[in-house]
Amino acid sequence: MDRRNALKAGLAGAISVWASPLLHATVAGVNPGNGATARDLQGGAAARTNGGVRTLTKRLAVLEAGGSNVVALSSADGITLVDTGAPGSGDRLMADLKGLGGNGKVQAVFNTHYHVAQTGNNEAFGAAGATIVAHDRTRQWMSIDHWLPDQNRFEKARPKGSWPTEVVFNTGSRKIGDEQIDYGYLVVAHTAGDIYVHFKDANVLAVGDVASPVHDPELDWITGAWIGGRVSAMDALLKIGNDQTRVVPGTGPVMTWAEFKAERELMETVRQRLFKQIRQGEGPQEMVDGGVLKDLPRTWKDPYTFLYAAARGLWGNHNKLDPDVV
Repeated sequence: MDRRNALKAGLAGAISVWASPLLHATVAGVNPGNGATARDLQGGAAARTNGGVRTLTKRLAVLEAGGSNVVALSSADGITLVDTGAPGSGDRLMADLKGLGGNGKVQAVFNTHYHVAQTGNNEAFGAAGATIVAHDRTRQWMSIDHWLPDQNRFEKARPKGSWPTEVVFNTGSRKIGDEQIDYGYLVVAHTAGDIYVHFKDANVLAVGDVASPVHDPELDWITGAWIGGRVSAMDALLKIGNDQTRVVPGTGPVMTWAEFKAERELMETVRQRLFKQIRQGEGPQEMVDGGVLKDLPRTWKDPYTFLYAAARGLWGNHNKLDPDVV
């Protein structure tokens, strides 16, 4: 057996061992209460107004929709959204949008990725005539049945009315009112189809779950996401903004630039540690037992689930771990 086949055989054995405990694990739900923090309420990166609305500028706001963030830009042409919130939050979201004033019709939606917590109300806005913009990989994952190995089940394709109607492959831009909006692909950072949306004049950067100030960072390894991709994507984002840029994550409080940079440094530290442990042949439980996530600025709520996904993603990119790894 040559070296490459030996490595593949070892990977298959390791993966089957890692999968067993995860198939029986309970998947934690999103807690809508995590959307606000004391820093928000005290007027941090965004001022909170009525209900779940956080005002960024006179025309730009962040709305809470089932625990997820929705960015809304009001203009004479209508409303532009980044993401549409979780299922079941449509009535609340519609009410908050009406409170923004101006032309209340949603004319465009950007989806930062395919997860239902960010695309749960796509169908309603699409049926009302909104253009839904997302990366082509997002459209692909929304439009096909696919297997979820960590949950041991199939996920059915989403209804066709919720699919993106305009796809991005690399970057794009458009002018809405007097706001310049730039958007672009973040390669395998959180999912296979992440994009950022940069409101250039307002200096606000929506990044979906590529930033995660509240929940454990998630690596959707089944689509190809991995921790190296996440760090690289965060580096790319750091080239777009500046010290005054405010960052809107998929869930949780609006972040300052310093907070986003601190999360990037944290993820780079974790990446370095995981590279070392994976090269030594450790699986996720061994990493948990060995304290690979200890002595960090944040505490993981479910370290095994994060490390399981990180390990799967790292083995999927094993040729990037070290020059000596095939």
